[in-house]
Amino acid sequence: MKNNGITLEAINVLDAIDKRGSYAAAAEQLNKVPSALSYIVQKLEDQLQVTIFQKQGRRAVLTPAGKNLLIEGRLILEAVQRLADKTQTIANGWEPKLNIAISSILHCDSIFSVFKAFLDEHPTVEMDISEEIMNGAWEALVDDRVDMIVGASGDIPKQKGIQTVPLCFFDPVFAVTPEHPLAKKAQPISHDIIEQYRAVVAHDTAKQWITQTHSVISKDNYFYVPSVEYKLRAQLQGIGCGFLPRSRIQKYLDSGQFIELKLIPEHQPVPLYLAWKTVNRGKALQSVREMLIAQKGNIYC
Repeated sequence: MKNNGITLEAINVLDAIDKRGSYAAAAEQLNKVPSALSYIVQKLEDQLQVTIFQKQGRRAVLTPAGKNLLIEGRLILEAVQRLADKTQTIANGWEPKLNIAISSILHCDSIFSVFKAFLDEHPTVEMDISEEIMNGAWEALVDDRVDMIVGASGDIPKQKGIQTVPLCFFDPVFAVTPEHPLAKKAQPISHDIIEQYRAVVAHDTAKQWITQTHSVISKDNYFYVPSVEYKLRAQLQGIGCGFLPRSRIQKYLDSGQFIELKLIPEHQPVPLYLAWKTVNRGKALQSVREMLIAQKGNIYC
């Protein structure tokens, strides 16, 4: 690669001159003599064949070409600093990135507040958050697509090395709009009657595993949606019926937009888990996990 004169030192010099307004002030900041800065800038201008600074009174002002060079150069400085920080982070046993899946059934505000607190303490750790539904969460963990799942439901996989902690409960409410035909039926309602009506179902995100049909009653008349939030909205529009988290829809029950139907047999609260692999001993995962467990009383559906 041809040497174009752009170095980290040169970018730092341009940055200091731009911020301080003069070679003398920048030299003082960098603990150099002004002539050394002039030499670096002149050499860079010669190799790029552009003018980087021009005089306006006593100030050194960037030309359009110089301004673009510094804008891009500052991005390079930031990237190099991030690289250095991550290298030190890894050397100290901290993962540079965490992949975490959150169950679609959970309300994410309280979870994100934990993530914010973690990132305030460890700003160099990158986080990649995905949304999973039912068996899709377990599959993502077993296949090592994620480091931890928040809010997994259903049977815990029998593979060795999966650790779980109960996080909260999904309290299922079978909800319909007042206009839905089921709202006129005598309660409690049997599953045989429910099966006659369209159910709104959030797609299980599992790709290889057998998908769960937890809390699905209708035999073959489904309206599929990609998340629990879409499911809630579809049911509010009267598209179909189905179970929703009580805490998520309480305001709609209070306002009369949803009616809770009693069923035979009743559906009991479902435990949701925090889960991870025991082989993952990274300090970042451990820290986030402990913070989530400490706040599990504030995590809900």
